[in-house]
Amino acid sequence: MRMRFLILISCCLWLVSSMRPVHAQKFVDLRYENYDYGNFVGAVRFHVEGLRTSYPIVDLAGSTRLYLSFDDLDGGVRDYYYTIIHCDRDWHPSQLNSMEYIDGYNEERILDFRYSNKTLQEYTNYRFSLPNQAIRWTKSGNYLLVVYEKDQDKYPVLTRRFVVAERKISINPRLQRPSQPSKMRTHQEIDFVANFEKFPLRNPQQDIKAVILQNGRWDSAIDGLPPMFVRGDQLLYDYQNKIVFPGLKEFRFLDLRSFRYISQNIGQVERLPDRIEVTLLKDRKRVGQPYVEFEDLNGDFIIETQDQNNTLAADYAQVLFTLYSPEPLYDHNVYVMGTFTNWQADERYRMAYNQAVNGYVLKLPMKQGFYNYAYGVTKAKPDKKEANPINFSEVEGNWFETENNYTILLYYHPFGARYDRVVGFVNFSSN
Repeated sequence: MRMRFLILISCCLWLVSSMRPVHAQKFVDLRYENYDYGNFVGAVRFHVEGLRTSYPIVDLAGSTRLYLSFDDLDGGVRDYYYTIIHCDRDWHPSQLNSMEYIDGYNEERILDFRYSNKTLQEYTNYRFSLPNQAIRWTKSGNYLLVVYEKDQDKYPVLTRRFVVAERKISINPRLQRPSQPSKMRTHQEIDFVANFEKFPLRNPQQDIKAVILQNGRWDSAIDGLPPMFVRGDQLLYDYQNKIVFPGLKEFRFLDLRSFRYISQNIGQVERLPDRIEVTLLKDRKRVGQPYVEFEDLNGDFIIETQDQNNTLAADYAQVLFTLYSPEPLYDHNVYVMGTFTNWQADERYRMAYNQAVNGYVLKLPMKQGFYNYAYGVTKAKPDKKEANPINFSEVEGNWFETENNYTILLYYHPFGARYDRVVGFVNFSSN
């Protein structure tokens, strides 16, 4: 009897362990965010197939696919694989086993790769689309795409977040001026109504949480909001001074589509035997300047060349950014920010103060294309107990009139559920 009891306990422990997320312990130093794990990774593009500046979110029941492309600046061919990991609303591995959310294999090799053509910077471009015949998802929710080099240990090359959603609840958003007088000219407030007529909810104020993104940025997301009121089959998100974002400014732009002609904002293009050097004109702070309206990519970028017809002939350049500042911003770090830097205050994107030019400087390798960027600031020595968010107000300023893109996601997690479903989503422009 005792032996049978021990065997039963062992079987139960094995069953429980087998139901844990199998991916969480496979990778070395895995980060559950958009991140490039080496300087050899370049020009990562991840978006809805056919929409080059879209946020990577797809309908679970739809036929839309996601497209990933990136360059290996070391050239040659490497044994790259990819997989997807289902996550909860807070971007931790969910309680689902990979067999519960993947239809197909839990990893696949990248077979589509091409070599650069007559470029100074040699590279190999890798690309693939999801879902495909090898890997398809079966559940809605947050996902992490992991590209890695397969070895005895699995070292990530890049990670990208994306969302698979269901259209169970419709959302009607509205932009308005903040109720707080000090923010009326500088911030944007979002209210919205969600209709769950076709998706009955027993306890909506406990089971539904909203997440709101500005320009696809998770670092500034407003997270975990329950509905303020429930009226019939509607969820009302009519908070006062709660869903409020800094208005920002229209993004600065950089046109690198041609190295033969000097475009706006570029001071010099120098072609050397082994590389191309691009020096930008000095940028200046825009705080206090009047609002100027022009179309931008809301911080995104597009890879494109006008010098050749072949996209594999798009070359790289060493691009020198300079932010004019007669005095350094003491106790603060300054960064070049945009989708191409993953919106991260990473050492690779931190500028150094140079007294010789009275400003901050940074040189970055960038592929030919059209880029949006801005200058962000963080505290150099933050309190360990406090967050250290990226502050764009110090250099760029804010205007209510600025056009921004917003995404609203509704997460559903009823009592006893093992994962967060995304049951409603909408993308909209503030204008």
